[in-house]
Amino acid sequence: MHPQSLILRKDQERRLLAGHCWIYSNEIDTKLTPLKGLQPGQPVEILSASERWIGHGYANPHSLICARVVSRERAHPLSPALWLARLHEALDLRERLYTSPFYRLVFGESDGLPGLIVDRYGDRLAVQITTAGMERACAEILAALEQVLRPRAIVLRNDTAVRELEGLEQAVTWALGQPEDDWILTEHGLEFAIDPIRGQKTGWFFDQAENRARLARYGVGERVLDVFSYVGAWGLRAAALGASEVTCVDASVDALERLRTNAERNGLGARVRTLQGDAFEVLRELRDQGQRFDTVLLDPPAFIKRRKDEQDGTAAYRRLNRLGLELLEPGGLLVTSSCSFHLGRDAFQRVVQQAGHSARRRLQVLEIGQQGPDHPLHPAIQEMAYLKTLFVRALHSP
Repeated sequence: MHPQSLILRKDQERRLLAGHCWIYSNEIDTKLTPLKGLQPGQPVEILSASERWIGHGYANPHSLICARVVSRERAHPLSPALWLARLHEALDLRERLYTSPFYRLVFGESDGLPGLIVDRYGDRLAVQITTAGMERACAEILAALEQVLRPRAIVLRNDTAVRELEGLEQAVTWALGQPEDDWILTEHGLEFAIDPIRGQKTGWFFDQAENRARLARYGVGERVLDVFSYVGAWGLRAAALGASEVTCVDASVDALERLRTNAERNGLGARVRTLQGDAFEVLRELRDQGQRFDTVLLDPPAFIKRRKDEQDGTAAYRRLNRLGLELLEPGGLLVTSSCSFHLGRDAFQRVVQQAGHSARRRLQVLEIGQQGPDHPLHPAIQEMAYLKTLFVRALHSP
């Protein structure tokens, strides 16, 4: 048998034939194809136990997900030509969707490039590589990006903890251009400066852009509370929609300083104030002061990063939403999100309903949003569908 083939155990190919692309180490016939002989990121051909050809991919013997399928066409192995073709497909979709070049250009498995994230900020790119297979192809990927987009700068934001699962080091490096403190993007007519080196994710949360657009439909009222505000994407959107007072809460001093700069940049400084501190503590203080808001925006980080965090994380979501609801005027709007994959949409809705019961509010769910179309869903990989955003009207319980 060719040394670069991976043979699955009997009946382990069904999920892959249905479209999934992850292969776990316990699905490999390690007697026929020992994993220990493979290098991290090494290209492989995946075959069923009956030696049916399934696809080209790459392997990492040190990871629980020990291989990923990248190409299902035998004539198209992992190569610079494949990377170019996939990037052109990804770009075609985004150019159909967006008039301005600010979006997630590549979303891993959903764009046929597992382990690769590319965010586009005009003529600048932030690239994140999360697997050994993509790390091995990094030079080819960067060359393809330069050929397709001709960017003036590329930063490698390889500082995510998930790289540890693949045995990869964490670092931020400049692959093209000079280090810069600020990159500028536009969203819904507003201009934001973000930090491409130290900012969360790659500096911005493109996945919520569609949901932020939806705020216009519901109206935000006079007083708005934006919790986990980061650099102001939600809060400044609310101010631009007519709110006279937007209170932005975040634990990061640096994020709030950047938020204030962004508010001034858009002529909204007089409408925006910031509160630095732990979100739960600040919410309790505002409640005890008798503060009330017409709209409360809750966009926290993932409280459930691993399945073992599920109980504590679910309780945190319930507590956060109860506090948010207690600060709403009757008939007010709660926009609440979860980016925890392990808390599904129905479960998240139940959590919000439980929070409403505890806060003595009768709730109406008006709409449920998800990540935008620059974060397309892979229909066979439920893990890609992580974001839930509920637009909720909160009334006094009778």
